[in-house]
Amino acid sequence: MSLVELIAQADERSLAASGLACLDRCLPLLGGDAASEDEVLRPLWASLAEDGAGWRERLAVARGALDGAGADGEAAELVRRMLGATPDTAGAEGWRSWADACSVAALQVHRMLDTVPERAGSAASVSARREGRTEGMSPLVAAELRRQTRILELLTGGGAGGLRQALDLSTEGRRVLRAVVSRRARGRV
Repeated sequence: MSLVELIAQADERSLAASGLACLDRCLPLLGGDAASEDEVLRPLWASLAEDGAGWRERLAVARGALDGAGADGEAAELVRRMLGATPDTAGAEGWRSWADACSVAALQVHRMLDTVPERAGSAASVSARREGRTEGMSPLVAAELRRQTRILELLTGGGAGGLRQALDLSTEGRRVLRAVVSRRARGRV
């Protein structure tokens, strides 16, 4: 099943977790340290495990912690938009469109940062990638697409175990992106 199909079939909790996972993986673009990245969205993950309890308050704290954070550039701006567009009520209308927008933004971020270009003649759009046309994808984008797909599959299985596995997979993706951002920063020095 394509990522677009998985998003179309997901329930509200899965959509909230999927969007949160995309945001979580892209935090290194805001220039924080690894320890704070590990903690800033954790209360939102906990809220999802508690059926949305305290979502609004926890989101406000996360937004405050990330307000004005770090780096400039188009990729960092995409991450700020993901955070700014996060619905402030668990179970709110709009989870599907937010999760979908976060999916696109996270893939765009990975595409911008990938040092290995896509193969000639395969410059398919991010939308085409999400629909399953993956020929010639660059490694970083391919890995992000696999993570997004796997997270939605885990969440569809339901339960706190799926949510925990989604968080673990997202944390792994954040570490990968942090390493990419670090390498790029060293290359500019």
